[in-house]
Amino acid sequence: MIKISSNKEIESLDAPNLNLLFDGARTHNVWQERDISEDILRQLFDLMKMAPTSMNISPARIIFVKTDIGKEKLRPTLVAGNVEKTMTAPICAIIGHDLDCWRQLPQLFPFKDMSGLFKDNPDFILSTAFRNGSMQGAYLIMAARALGLDCGPMSGFDNDLVDKQFFQGTSIKSNFLCNLGYGFRDKLTDRAPRFNFDDVCQII
Repeated sequence: MIKISSNKEIESLDAPNLNLLFDGARTHNVWQERDISEDILRQLFDLMKMAPTSMNISPARIIFVKTDIGKEKLRPTLVAGNVEKTMTAPICAIIGHDLDCWRQLPQLFPFKDMSGLFKDNPDFILSTAFRNGSMQGAYLIMAARALGLDCGPMSGFDNDLVDKQFFQGTSIKSNFLCNLGYGFRDKLTDRAPRFNFDDVCQII
């Protein structure tokens, strides 16, 4: 049962919901032939956009590749082991980050002019866009799982070619891909090991 405080806000998720997002969630490679509607993608984005980003800069830009034409544009960018799983997924999301994202700060962060941090500072622009776009991409995965979708995030593609095929003439650079759909749980392999808390964490 989800705990509800006196002001009706959720305090924590119960075990089944945590399992949906974490322990029971897996990277899927084999997909059912089930469509994902535009409405679901819009819900996914409306959840993802709530991710925290520096100065609310929100650099993530996403192309949801769904059509046969779109997938054929994507095919030559993929390493051999990622072709079949991507071509058979209902959707492959290309998660990119916009190097001109800071130009929208007057709209997204109207409280103070922060543009001086970015002007003539390409290294800061790149690190800010990449870091925060990656965070938004992680939120996309969690939002998809929360909506009942399975995910197959992956590298294993030619970033430069993806940028040429999908982002040419823009200031957007690709980060990673994430197949979306409804997977077959009986096609999953055993989960790979994970670290324990004491292996990688400290409290000081």
